[in-house]
Amino acid sequence: MTMLRSEETKLLLEQDKCVLSPSEVNLTATVLDQTCRTLLLIAPTSGCGTTSSALSMARQLAQSAKGKLLLVDASPSATGLSSRLGMAADPGLFELLHSEHPEQQFGRCIQRHPDLPFDLLPLGHPSPASGRFTAEDLQRLLGCLAARYRFVVIDAEAVYSGTSGLTLAAMADGVVLVVRAEETRWEVAQAAVQRLQQANANLLGSVFNARKFYMPKWLYKLL
Repeated sequence: MTMLRSEETKLLLEQDKCVLSPSEVNLTATVLDQTCRTLLLIAPTSGCGTTSSALSMARQLAQSAKGKLLLVDASPSATGLSSRLGMAADPGLFELLHSEHPEQQFGRCIQRHPDLPFDLLPLGHPSPASGRFTAEDLQRLLGCLAARYRFVVIDAEAVYSGTSGLTLAAMADGVVLVVRAEETRWEVAQAAVQRLQQANANLLGSVFNARKFYMPKWLYKLL
């Protein structure tokens, strides 16, 4: 997984070939920015590896930053984070959103995994009987979580899979776009960037996922 800065992302999306010399994942600037508490990972379309990237970013932040970290599953995918970690049947994000006092439900919904150095909030299950939640409910919950954790990393629904991802992107302190090498068309990625910008998302950069090297990696730096 290679992390590109925002300016490198724009260059990548403008060209149909990889001519960059991106640095490896570097979260130093993010860790030092005390105002950046909620980080959202989102892809143009499903299948780009957003969940894997979110897990990787959460691990690195948990190891390099002081304070607790929470990874949130906000993607209604059958193969998403909750399913992957065996938490698909557990209460989570939806239950907190439908609660009048979500802080009182943290102990029931937020979990720990024995192999991960951070807390987890599964997707949970929508409850029609509880009515629909609003953007204000979502903003309030994110504020409560950010007050409790140094970082809240969100695995979001893809831009072109629904509307929840864009809604969350507008509320997050920083957004990272996940694109998959040799599968995500640059036109689709560029359109996703435009939609994120229209939603007033703070796009920090991108994850260039599953990149393949057809020659020794050091040669790419000479191109």
